[in-house]
Amino acid sequence: MEMERVTEFPIANLDRRPRKRARLGWDVPQVPKAQVGIFCGQEVGTVASYAPSEATSDNTTSNSLFVKGVDRNGSPPWRDDDKDGHYMFALGENLTSRYKIHSKMGEGTFGQVLECWDRERKEMVAIKIVRGIKKYRDAAMIEIEVLQQLGKHDKGGNRCVQIRNWFDYRNHICIVFEKLGPSLYDFLRKNNYRSFPIDLVREIGRQLLECVASENILLVSPDYVKVPDYKNSSRSPRDSSYFKRVPKSSAVKVIDFGSTTYERQDQNYIVSTRHYRAPEVILGLGWSYPCDVWSVGCILVELCTALFQTHENLEHLAMMERVLGPLPQHMLKKVDRHAEKYLRRGRLDWPEGATSRDSIKAVLKLPRLQNLIMQHVDHSAGDLIHLLQGLLRYDPSDRLTARESLRHPFFTRDRLRR
Repeated sequence: MEMERVTEFPIANLDRRPRKRARLGWDVPQVPKAQVGIFCGQEVGTVASYAPSEATSDNTTSNSLFVKGVDRNGSPPWRDDDKDGHYMFALGENLTSRYKIHSKMGEGTFGQVLECWDRERKEMVAIKIVRGIKKYRDAAMIEIEVLQQLGKHDKGGNRCVQIRNWFDYRNHICIVFEKLGPSLYDFLRKNNYRSFPIDLVREIGRQLLECVASENILLVSPDYVKVPDYKNSSRSPRDSSYFKRVPKSSAVKVIDFGSTTYERQDQNYIVSTRHYRAPEVILGLGWSYPCDVWSVGCILVELCTALFQTHENLEHLAMMERVLGPLPQHMLKKVDRHAEKYLRRGRLDWPEGATSRDSIKAVLKLPRLQNLIMQHVDHSAGDLIHLLQGLLRYDPSDRLTARESLRHPFFTRDRLRR
């Protein structure tokens, strides 16, 4: 699914304040209001959420879960959030009467993701618990809107993660998702960034370009096989590092639409995960769909080897120049005031502006794009390099589009061989 589809969604009267969503097909009838006790239940969809009485909203409801104000299914004691607004919990506790917390799956700027047992559907789900801070709650409501719209256009749920439900629990927006496998990044990290087989890179790349380009991608299945790593064939098979992991399935799904915006909506200054951030974003030149194509290009390189492993803007830009060549002058002349500090006399202030010798070494150890790929890809390297040169063009107006990329020989030549 092309990202351009998102721009077709009507948003004229979108209210970004945290609120109850419009009733959906799975909603159950609302029950009458009752007296508020120690806890207050708010029925959202098929989920009851609980909050202290002083935080009660006007649409408070109650049901048979409550006896003298306390729910029968053992709602956990009220705890204050941590200093950053994250929800505090203990494993084995309930998250409403429907979900039981099984484990913590991850944490990020937005909040945290918990693996929970869904008592109603009898399955494990992933619940994103957003930090109890207004700007993150507001962003979560937009994410829910986007997920529901994407669901209408991805009927089979083949490309984007499926939202099961959402509810507001103790001032935290909670979004319930299907449970998927590990992220590609985590899989690569645990595999010491050793390259995927080129056919797997091709299949994952095709899926990314067919759906909304994003930096957050999960493998649908956690299963993998171990195969010999011929790049390290001099090692003994008894050495665990002799083998590398390869996913059994190439199927992936895009997740995390927390910073998604509509075409006509005001844009944030910074978007995308650091490692996949396009040059126009860092330089403050504005951004649009091509920045997602850049992200896909970075991801395809990382399926073969590590790329822009940095957390600092100037170093990041220097790494780009090391791998892809100098940034074009017409872009450097238009940088905004936030990015002027990265330049000196009309060029990147590097290595003079480096923060440390280690930073300079990190840039110098990167080879040119062609050499980077040739070191890790045995066949189809030429087609992949040519595709990446189109995806990773500095000027977004010159970059390949997703549709153009799917017609590239890297994808079509493989189909002709079948």
